[in-house]
Amino acid sequence: MTRGIGWYVHHQGAGHLQRAHAVAAALPRPCTLIGTLAALDTPNIATSGLDVLDLPDDRPLGGSAFDGRDGEAERPEAFHYAPLNHPGVRARMTRIAEWVARTEPALIVVDVSVEIVLLARLLSVPTLVVRLAGTRTDRPHCEAFRSATRLLAPFPEALDGANVPDWVRAKTHYAGFLGAPAQKAGEAGDDIVVVFGRGGAGGDVADLAGAARAVPDRSWHVLGPVSGSGEVPENLHLHGWVDDVEARIARAALLVGGGGDGLVALAAGQGKRFLCLPEERAYGEQTEKAEALQRLGAAVVHPGWPSARAWPGLVQAGLALDPSVIAALHRPSAIPDCAATIEALVRQIGRA
Repeated sequence: MTRGIGWYVHHQGAGHLQRAHAVAAALPRPCTLIGTLAALDTPNIATSGLDVLDLPDDRPLGGSAFDGRDGEAERPEAFHYAPLNHPGVRARMTRIAEWVARTEPALIVVDVSVEIVLLARLLSVPTLVVRLAGTRTDRPHCEAFRSATRLLAPFPEALDGANVPDWVRAKTHYAGFLGAPAQKAGEAGDDIVVVFGRGGAGGDVADLAGAARAVPDRSWHVLGPVSGSGEVPENLHLHGWVDDVEARIARAALLVGGGGDGLVALAAGQGKRFLCLPEERAYGEQTEKAEALQRLGAAVVHPGWPSARAWPGLVQAGLALDPSVIAALHRPSAIPDCAATIEALVRQIGRA
Protein backbone atom coordinates (compact mmCIF):
# COMPACT_ATOMS: atom_id res chain seq x y z
CA MET A 1 0.00 0.00 0.00
CA THR A 2 1.25 3.48 -0.90
CA ARG A 3 1.30 5.52 2.26
CA GLY A 4 0.09 9.08 2.09
CA ILE A 5 1.46 12.34 3.42
CA GLY A 6 -0.16 14.92 5.67
CA TRP A 7 0.52 18.65 5.21
CA TYR A 8 -0.35 20.70 8.28
CA VAL A 9 -1.06 24.42 7.77
CA HIS A 10 -1.40 26.63 10.83
CA HIS A 11 -3.26 29.95 11.10
CA GLN A 12 -0.78 31.83 8.94
CA GLY A 13 -3.05 32.62 6.01
CA ALA A 14 -3.19 32.17 2.29
CA GLY A 15 0.57 32.12 1.60
CA HIS A 16 1.20 28.98 3.64
CA LEU A 17 -1.84 27.28 2.16
CA GLN A 18 -0.76 28.28 -1.33
CA ARG A 19 2.62 26.58 -1.07
CA ALA A 20 1.07 23.51 0.58
CA HIS A 21 -1.45 23.23 -2.24
CA ALA A 22 1.17 23.77 -4.97
CA VAL A 23 3.66 21.18 -3.70
CA ALA A 24 1.04 18.65 -2.58
CA ALA A 25 -0.50 18.68 -6.04
CA ALA A 26 2.91 17.72 -7.48
CA LEU A 27 3.48 14.77 -5.13
CA PRO A 28 3.29 11.25 -6.60
CA ARG A 29 1.31 9.94 -3.61
CA PRO A 30 -1.87 10.89 -1.72
CA CYS A 31 -1.70 14.04 0.37
CA THR A 32 -4.09 15.35 3.02
CA LEU A 33 -4.19 19.06 3.84
CA ILE A 34 -4.61 19.48 7.60
CA GLY A 35 -5.62 22.58 9.52
CA THR A 36 -8.41 25.01 10.35
CA LEU A 37 -9.03 25.48 6.66
CA ALA A 38 -12.58 26.80 6.75
CA ALA A 39 -11.26 30.20 7.86
CA LEU A 40 -8.77 30.42 4.99
CA ASP A 41 -9.25 31.10 1.31
CA THR A 42 -9.58 27.56 -0.07
CA PRO A 43 -11.31 27.87 -3.47
CA ASN A 44 -9.03 25.38 -5.22
CA ILE A 45 -8.96 22.59 -2.64
CA ALA A 46 -12.33 21.09 -3.52
CA THR A 47 -11.28 20.58 -7.14
CA SER A 48 -7.66 19.65 -6.47
CA GLY A 49 -8.21 16.00 -5.64
CA LEU A 50 -6.47 16.47 -2.28
CA ASP A 51 -8.03 15.13 0.90
CA VAL A 52 -8.76 17.59 3.69
CA LEU A 53 -8.74 17.16 7.46
CA ASP A 54 -10.44 20.30 8.81
CA LEU A 55 -9.64 20.93 12.48
CA PRO A 56 -11.41 22.81 15.27
CA ASP A 57 -10.03 26.27 15.96
CA ASP A 58 -7.44 26.36 18.75
CA ARG A 59 -7.04 30.12 19.04
CA PRO A 60 -7.79 31.89 22.33
CA LEU A 61 -11.37 31.73 23.54
CA GLY A 62 -13.28 34.98 23.56
CA GLY A 63 -12.07 36.23 20.18
CA SER A 64 -8.92 37.99 21.41
CA ALA A 65 -6.09 38.65 18.99
CA PHE A 66 -3.76 35.69 18.50
CA ASP A 67 -0.05 36.44 18.91
CA GLY A 68 1.09 32.83 19.40
CA ARG A 69 1.14 33.03 23.20
CA ASP A 70 -1.29 31.33 25.52
CA GLY A 71 -1.06 33.57 28.60
CA GLU A 72 -0.31 30.67 30.93
CA ALA A 73 1.79 31.48 34.00
CA GLU A 74 3.73 28.24 33.54
CA ARG A 75 4.27 26.14 30.46
CA PRO A 76 6.73 23.39 29.44
CA GLU A 77 9.73 25.04 27.81
CA ALA A 78 9.30 22.99 24.64
CA PHE A 79 5.96 24.66 23.78
CA HIS A 80 4.90 28.02 22.43
CA TYR A 81 1.16 27.54 22.78
CA ALA A 82 -0.37 25.05 25.19
CA PRO A 83 -3.39 26.62 26.92
CA LEU A 84 -5.22 24.61 29.55
CA ASN A 85 -8.95 23.83 29.48
CA HIS A 86 -9.33 24.74 25.82
CA PRO A 87 -11.83 22.39 24.09
CA GLY A 88 -10.63 23.38 20.61
CA VAL A 89 -7.05 22.36 21.40
CA ARG A 90 -8.21 19.07 22.90
CA ALA A 91 -10.44 18.22 19.93
CA ARG A 92 -7.76 19.31 17.47
CA MET A 93 -5.07 17.03 18.87
CA THR A 94 -7.53 14.15 19.20
CA ARG A 95 -8.60 14.46 15.58
CA ILE A 96 -5.00 14.45 14.36
CA ALA A 97 -4.18 11.39 16.45
CA GLU A 98 -7.25 9.57 15.12
CA TRP A 99 -6.25 10.44 11.54
CA VAL A 100 -2.73 9.10 12.13
CA ALA A 101 -4.07 5.85 13.61
CA ARG A 102 -6.47 5.42 10.68
CA THR A 103 -4.15 6.32 7.77
CA GLU A 104 -0.62 5.53 9.05
CA PRO A 105 0.97 8.41 7.10
CA ALA A 106 4.49 8.11 5.80
CA LEU A 107 5.30 11.71 6.71
CA ILE A 108 3.71 14.91 8.00
CA VAL A 109 4.90 18.25 6.66
CA VAL A 110 4.36 20.83 9.41
CA ASP A 111 3.91 24.47 8.32
CA VAL A 112 4.09 25.65 11.08
CA SER A 113 3.58 24.59 14.72
CA VAL A 114 6.02 23.42 17.34
CA GLU A 115 3.23 21.59 19.15
CA ILE A 116 2.17 19.59 16.07
CA VAL A 117 5.79 18.60 15.42
CA LEU A 118 6.10 17.23 18.95
CA LEU A 119 2.71 15.52 18.76
CA ALA A 120 3.77 13.79 15.53
CA ARG A 121 6.98 12.64 17.18
CA LEU A 122 4.99 11.18 20.09
CA LEU A 123 2.76 9.44 17.54
CA SER A 124 5.89 7.97 15.91
CA VAL A 125 5.38 9.81 12.60
CA PRO A 126 8.37 11.38 10.79
CA THR A 127 8.09 15.09 10.08
CA LEU A 128 9.41 17.57 7.55
CA VAL A 129 9.23 20.90 9.36
CA VAL A 130 8.92 24.16 7.46
CA ARG A 131 11.47 26.62 8.84
CA LEU A 132 10.52 30.24 8.28
CA ALA A 133 13.07 33.00 7.79
CA GLY A 134 14.76 34.67 10.75
CA THR A 135 16.78 33.36 13.66
CA ARG A 136 14.60 30.94 15.61
CA THR A 137 16.93 29.74 18.34
CA ASP A 138 14.44 29.82 21.22
CA ARG A 139 13.92 26.57 23.12
CA PRO A 140 10.61 25.52 21.49
CA HIS A 141 11.87 26.01 17.94
CA CYS A 142 15.10 24.15 18.67
CA GLU A 143 13.19 21.21 20.18
CA ALA A 144 10.93 21.09 17.12
CA PHE A 145 13.93 21.19 14.80
CA ARG A 146 15.58 18.35 16.74
CA SER A 147 12.37 16.32 16.59
CA ALA A 148 12.09 16.74 12.81
CA THR A 149 13.48 14.23 10.35
CA ARG A 150 14.35 17.13 8.04
CA LEU A 151 13.73 20.86 7.77
CA LEU A 152 12.36 22.70 4.75
CA ALA A 153 13.14 26.37 4.04
CA PRO A 154 10.69 27.98 1.57
CA PHE A 155 13.33 30.47 0.43
CA PRO A 156 16.80 30.34 -1.18
CA GLU A 157 19.80 29.57 1.01
CA ALA A 158 21.27 32.97 0.12
CA LEU A 159 18.48 34.64 2.12
CA ASP A 160 18.99 32.67 5.32
CA GLY A 161 19.81 34.56 8.51
CA ALA A 162 23.45 35.07 9.44
CA ASN A 163 22.91 33.77 12.99
CA VAL A 164 21.20 30.47 12.16
CA PRO A 165 23.10 27.62 13.90
CA ASP A 166 25.17 25.35 11.67
CA TRP A 167 23.30 22.21 12.78
CA VAL A 168 20.01 23.78 11.70
CA ARG A 169 21.43 24.75 8.31
CA ALA A 170 22.82 21.25 7.81
CA LYS A 171 19.39 19.74 8.46
CA THR A 172 17.62 22.13 6.07
CA HIS A 173 16.59 21.59 2.47
CA TYR A 174 16.45 25.01 0.83
CA ALA A 175 13.52 24.65 -1.53
CA GLY A 176 13.47 28.21 -2.84
CA PHE A 177 10.26 30.18 -3.21
CA LEU A 178 7.19 27.94 -3.26
CA GLY A 179 3.67 28.78 -4.37
CA ALA A 180 1.97 29.78 -7.58
CA PRO A 181 4.60 30.77 -10.18
CA ALA A 182 4.70 34.42 -11.15
CA GLN A 183 3.00 35.25 -14.42
CA LYS A 184 4.66 37.78 -16.68
CA ALA A 185 2.25 40.13 -18.40
CA GLY A 186 3.57 42.69 -20.84
CA GLU A 187 6.56 44.99 -20.72
CA ALA A 188 7.53 47.02 -17.68
CA GLY A 189 6.41 50.64 -17.75
CA ASP A 190 7.30 53.69 -15.67
CA ASP A 191 4.96 53.03 -12.74
CA ILE A 192 5.80 52.50 -9.09
CA VAL A 193 3.70 49.66 -7.69
CA VAL A 194 3.27 49.47 -3.91
CA VAL A 195 1.94 46.22 -2.43
CA PHE A 196 0.49 45.69 1.05
CA GLY A 197 -0.31 42.11 2.02
CA ARG A 198 -2.76 40.59 4.48
CA GLY A 199 -0.25 40.08 7.28
CA GLY A 200 0.78 43.68 7.91
CA ALA A 201 -0.75 46.97 8.98
CA GLY A 202 -1.47 48.12 5.43
CA GLY A 203 -0.87 51.54 3.97
CA ASP A 204 -1.78 55.01 5.16
CA VAL A 205 -3.32 57.56 2.79
CA ALA A 206 -1.28 60.48 4.14
CA ASP A 207 2.01 58.55 3.89
CA LEU A 208 1.25 57.40 0.36
CA ALA A 209 0.21 60.89 -0.71
CA GLY A 210 3.47 62.29 0.66
CA ALA A 211 5.50 59.72 -1.27
CA ALA A 212 3.62 60.36 -4.52
CA ARG A 213 4.05 64.12 -4.18
CA ALA A 214 7.78 63.63 -3.52
CA VAL A 215 8.15 61.72 -6.81
CA PRO A 216 5.59 63.48 -9.04
CA ASP A 217 6.97 62.28 -12.38
CA ARG A 218 5.86 58.69 -11.68
CA SER A 219 2.41 57.15 -11.39
CA TRP A 220 1.95 55.30 -8.11
CA HIS A 221 -0.35 52.27 -8.01
CA VAL A 222 -1.15 50.83 -4.58
CA LEU A 223 -2.47 47.29 -4.14
CA GLY A 224 -3.92 46.00 -0.89
CA PRO A 225 -5.44 47.60 2.23
CA VAL A 226 -5.08 51.34 2.83
CA SER A 227 -6.58 53.28 5.74
CA GLY A 228 -6.88 56.92 6.72
CA SER A 229 -8.11 59.89 4.75
CA GLY A 230 -6.83 62.99 3.06
CA GLU A 231 -6.28 64.57 -0.31
CA VAL A 232 -4.89 62.18 -2.92
CA PRO A 233 -2.62 63.60 -5.66
CA GLU A 234 -3.43 62.84 -9.28
CA ASN A 235 -0.48 60.48 -9.69
CA LEU A 236 -1.60 58.22 -6.80
CA HIS A 237 -4.05 55.40 -7.52
CA LEU A 238 -5.46 53.25 -4.70
CA HIS A 239 -6.76 49.95 -6.08
CA GLY A 240 -7.39 47.92 -2.90
CA TRP A 241 -7.60 44.15 -3.32
CA VAL A 242 -7.21 43.05 -6.93
CA ASP A 243 -7.22 39.67 -8.68
CA ASP A 244 -4.39 40.45 -11.10
CA VAL A 245 -1.54 41.30 -8.73
CA GLU A 246 1.06 39.49 -10.84
CA ALA A 247 0.06 41.31 -14.02
CA ARG A 248 0.16 44.71 -12.32
CA ILE A 249 3.59 43.99 -10.81
CA ALA A 250 4.85 42.89 -14.22
CA ARG A 251 4.19 46.40 -15.56
CA ALA A 252 6.09 48.13 -12.73
CA ALA A 253 9.38 49.93 -13.11
CA LEU A 254 9.87 49.66 -9.35
CA LEU A 255 8.16 47.38 -6.84
CA VAL A 256 7.76 48.63 -3.26
CA GLY A 257 6.65 46.53 -0.30
CA GLY A 258 7.52 44.48 2.76
CA GLY A 259 9.88 41.55 3.17
CA GLY A 260 7.34 38.73 3.24
CA ASP A 261 8.06 35.57 1.26
CA GLY A 262 5.17 36.14 -1.13
CA LEU A 263 6.23 39.58 -2.34
CA VAL A 264 9.94 38.76 -2.42
CA ALA A 265 9.10 35.67 -4.48
CA LEU A 266 7.10 37.78 -6.94
CA ALA A 267 9.96 40.29 -7.22
CA ALA A 268 12.40 37.46 -7.94
CA GLY A 269 10.06 35.60 -10.28
CA GLN A 270 9.52 38.69 -12.41
CA GLY A 271 12.99 40.15 -12.04
CA LYS A 272 11.68 43.39 -10.56
CA ARG A 273 13.73 46.24 -9.16
CA PHE A 274 12.64 46.11 -5.53
CA LEU A 275 12.51 48.65 -2.72
CA CYS A 276 12.01 46.50 0.38
CA LEU A 277 10.44 48.05 3.47
CA PRO A 278 10.68 45.23 6.04
CA GLU A 279 8.13 45.21 8.85
CA GLU A 280 8.78 44.12 12.40
CA ARG A 281 8.08 40.42 12.77
CA ALA A 282 8.94 37.80 15.37
CA TYR A 283 12.46 36.37 15.11
CA GLY A 284 13.50 39.02 12.57
CA GLU A 285 11.68 37.19 9.79
CA GLN A 286 11.48 40.17 7.44
CA THR A 287 14.46 42.23 8.61
CA GLU A 288 16.99 39.41 8.25
CA LYS A 289 15.66 38.54 4.80
CA ALA A 290 15.88 42.21 3.79
CA GLU A 291 19.45 42.42 5.07
CA ALA A 292 20.36 39.44 2.90
CA LEU A 293 18.71 41.03 -0.14
CA GLN A 294 20.70 44.18 0.46
CA ARG A 295 23.99 42.27 0.87
CA LEU A 296 23.39 40.58 -2.46
CA GLY A 297 22.53 43.83 -4.21
CA ALA A 298 19.09 42.39 -4.95
CA ALA A 299 17.09 45.22 -3.37
CA VAL A 300 17.27 48.63 -1.79
CA VAL A 301 16.18 48.37 1.85
CA HIS A 302 14.67 50.93 4.19
CA PRO A 303 13.24 49.82 7.57
CA GLY A 304 9.65 50.97 7.83
CA TRP A 305 7.89 53.62 5.78
CA PRO A 306 10.30 56.37 4.62
CA SER A 307 9.78 60.07 5.20
CA ALA A 308 8.60 62.09 2.22
CA ARG A 309 12.02 63.68 1.73
CA ALA A 310 13.69 60.25 1.53
CA TRP A 311 11.60 59.01 -1.38
CA PRO A 312 13.39 60.67 -4.34
CA GLY A 313 16.73 59.16 -3.37
CA LEU A 314 15.24 55.74 -2.61
CA VAL A 315 13.38 55.62 -5.91
CA GLN A 316 16.52 56.66 -7.77
CA ALA A 317 18.56 53.95 -6.01
CA GLY A 318 15.87 51.35 -6.70
CA LEU A 319 15.73 52.17 -10.39
CA ALA A 320 19.52 51.82 -10.57
CA LEU A 321 19.42 48.18 -9.40
CA ASP A 322 20.43 45.37 -11.72
CA PRO A 323 17.24 43.25 -11.86
CA SER A 324 19.16 40.14 -12.89
CA VAL A 325 20.49 39.86 -9.33
CA ILE A 326 17.07 39.33 -7.72
CA ALA A 327 15.92 37.28 -10.72
CA ALA A 328 18.75 34.82 -10.01
CA LEU A 329 17.03 33.93 -6.71
CA HIS A 330 14.05 32.49 -8.60
CA ARG A 331 14.14 28.80 -9.55
CA PRO A 332 11.34 27.84 -11.95
CA SER A 333 11.54 24.19 -10.94
CA ALA A 334 11.22 24.86 -7.18
CA ILE A 335 7.81 23.22 -6.78
CA PRO A 336 8.50 19.92 -8.63
CA ASP A 337 11.98 19.79 -7.10
CA CYS A 338 10.48 20.14 -3.62
CA ALA A 339 7.95 17.40 -4.34
CA ALA A 340 10.77 15.14 -5.55
CA THR A 341 12.77 15.87 -2.39
CA ILE A 342 9.80 14.94 -0.19
CA GLU A 343 9.29 11.70 -2.12
CA ALA A 344 12.98 10.86 -1.78
CA LEU A 345 12.82 11.53 1.97
CA VAL A 346 9.82 9.21 2.36
CA ARG A 347 11.66 6.43 0.57
CA GLN A 348 14.83 7.07 2.56
CA ILE A 349 13.04 6.63 5.88
CA GLY A 350 11.50 3.41 4.62
CA ARG A 351 7.82 4.33 4.60
CA ALA A 352 7.12 4.02 0.88
